[in-house]
Amino acid sequence: MSFWAYLSYAREQLLTDAYQHASAVFQCMVIATLLGIAIGVATYRSRWGGNLAVTTTATMLTIPSLALIGLLIPLVGLGVAPTVISLTLYGLLPVVRNSVVGLRGVDPALVDAATGIGMSRAARLLKVELPLAWPPILTGIRVSTQMLMGIAAIAAYASGPGLGNEIFRGIASLGSANALNQVLAGTLGIVVLALLFDAAYVLLGRLTIPRGIRV
Repeated sequence: MSFWAYLSYAREQLLTDAYQHASAVFQCMVIATLLGIAIGVATYRSRWGGNLAVTTTATMLTIPSLALIGLLIPLVGLGVAPTVISLTLYGLLPVVRNSVVGLRGVDPALVDAATGIGMSRAARLLKVELPLAWPPILTGIRVSTQMLMGIAAIAAYASGPGLGNEIFRGIASLGSANALNQVLAGTLGIVVLALLFDAAYVLLGRLTIPRGIRV
């Protein structure tokens, strides 16, 4: 069977896997973004605290994804849970690092001016610092998403959702007629999803970043 014929034959399964893959990455990125920004906000004023946050989240990336998922299986079982935990942990570093860098890079004169007109610390953070730090934070989110697109494929090892199942099925049946088609379909599907997500982030940046501070 040709590759195009296989795509037509397995279209429904591929679309289901693609939806589950995109949904898992999106949901984990929402969690990682909220946690990452919160950690950045809590630590950026302290050089020691910010460096510790970045170093701690960077340590997660030194753990092979297959090993981390394998360690989580005895604790939380198979399926969605190890996928969500592992993807969220892997997605933290770029968001935390760029949050800390972005918030530290806000012009102190602007913060002083906000203080001078009577803004509280919370108001300064929400109305001045975070909006100005948003471009690097969004870049961190984009980087994390691209990373998680690939890592999410490994989640199939723990019966997780997504296109990784297609790849693992192909690897498990090497030598069969459609083994290569399955691996190729899963891989190309992940690439397409990554490109679509990145295009969405570009659009989000144009909608949320004022033209004057775009890089």
